[in-house]
Amino acid sequence: MATTSKAAPAKAAAKTTVKKATKSAGNITPSEFHEFFIDELKDIYWAEKHLVKALPKMKKAATSPELAAAFEKHTQETQTHIDTLEQVFALLDEKAAAKKCDAMAGLLEEATGIIEDTDSGTMIRDAGLILAAQKVEHYEIATYGTLKVFAENLDRADVAELLGQTLENEKATDVALTEIAVNAINAEAAAE
Repeated sequence: MATTSKAAPAKAAAKTTVKKATKSAGNITPSEFHEFFIDELKDIYWAEKHLVKALPKMKKAATSPELAAAFEKHTQETQTHIDTLEQVFALLDEKAAAKKCDAMAGLLEEATGIIEDTDSGTMIRDAGLILAAQKVEHYEIATYGTLKVFAENLDRADVAELLGQTLENEKATDVALTEIAVNAINAEAAAE
């Protein structure tokens, strides 16, 4: 009886090992990976559509004209990202559809909280807005970077190129926000 109980865990371990090896060997069917890719495109599509509505509120809440201008610029860029995602869906013969992105919903809720919890006309609010905006940018950078690689693995260089363009734009926005924080906001916020 003791031998049977030792053999059963060994068999279970062997099955687990085989299952892991099968998945890591790339035996997930392309259609499953493709569907996962499409699902994640729907997620970031939702994120961009909601971000384009939130950025004008962030612009209105900003104290610094430089930060307000950055939010205005990124609102226009975000609309371009939405248009680009619609091109991606078309290239993949998919309907452009959004699926709620819980991560972006949380990040935008946090941005609203920063506006509510800080005083109007302060650099502290601007520092908080930059923090919120950079959290969004980092989420988008991670998402677009991964989706670009997914597209490459699906042999869709056309899609990867479009996603790569958006990725570079998100990186540039993150750098611009850092420059505004360092050159115009943080020292004043610390002095308030």
